[in-house]
Amino acid sequence: MSFSQEVKSELAGVECKTISEMKDQAYGMTIFSKLQRSDKVLFATESPMIARTYSLLMTLITGSIFDVNIPLNRKSLRDKQITVTSPDFPSRNILLKFFGHSSDELSLHINRANFDSEESFPSFLRGAFLSYGNVTDPQKDYHLEFVSPFQNLAKDLSYLIEEIEQLAVKPKIINRKGSFIVYLKDSDGISDLLTLIGAQMSALQIIQEKMLKSVRNTVNRKINSETANSNKTAKASAKQLLAIDKIKKKRGLESLPNDLYELAILRVENPESSLRELGEMLSPPISRSGVNHRIERIMELAEELG
Repeated sequence: MSFSQEVKSELAGVECKTISEMKDQAYGMTIFSKLQRSDKVLFATESPMIARTYSLLMTLITGSIFDVNIPLNRKSLRDKQITVTSPDFPSRNILLKFFGHSSDELSLHINRANFDSEESFPSFLRGAFLSYGNVTDPQKDYHLEFVSPFQNLAKDLSYLIEEIEQLAVKPKIINRKGSFIVYLKDSDGISDLLTLIGAQMSALQIIQEKMLKSVRNTVNRKINSETANSNKTAKASAKQLLAIDKIKKKRGLESLPNDLYELAILRVENPESSLRELGEMLSPPISRSGVNHRIERIMELAEELG
């Protein structure tokens, strides 16, 4: 099961507490179902659970029977479509009239007369997402979208989402193969929206994955930094060892002043140690800058030897 399917499974299990919430969710599911206006099919989905949710909601708010039709052979893409029909609503036009739409509408809009207040928005958005929404697995990317068959419907949905103060998001709209996509790319906005419409556990997964990514990035940066520092130390140590070896072969290390001689011996014996660590080994110990000064003198002496 994909992450998007998990989200829809969680949303399908959300219980509407009032008839008003049922109508809001059913309206969202109806208006975002990608079907022709004159279809006898009132709702279509690949999920038996979502089809049953729609059937139950519509039966409760209309008092009519809504039948779920599951194909016996669901191997092909067409056969996977589970449809909902009703003898009392022989076409989608008649069903849309139930929600206050007229048959002469060329392009559907959201009919806000169906909403009692802004408190209706979460249930409506839950229905819209169940009908034609998708969300990407947060391990791969952050992307949530609603798909609409009508441009005006997509614009209305975008405005509605933008009005919700607790979300503080501004959705974008694109055209994809004849459909209009209202989408969010911000992880915080996506998790807030999922929480709002009832998918709290899915929202928590997104938050947890974001935290894990942040920790991984911090660890990777630290490892890369430590690796770079180790490589830098190794290269510097190699140059110092070559300089010391040159002095040893041409003049002997005994020719060095005592402070430089002690440091040269320590460097040969501890090629992987940092300057700070070498300073702590000296007697008496000295600072990193003190070690660096002595190293520079050794390098200069080696340079003088050609």
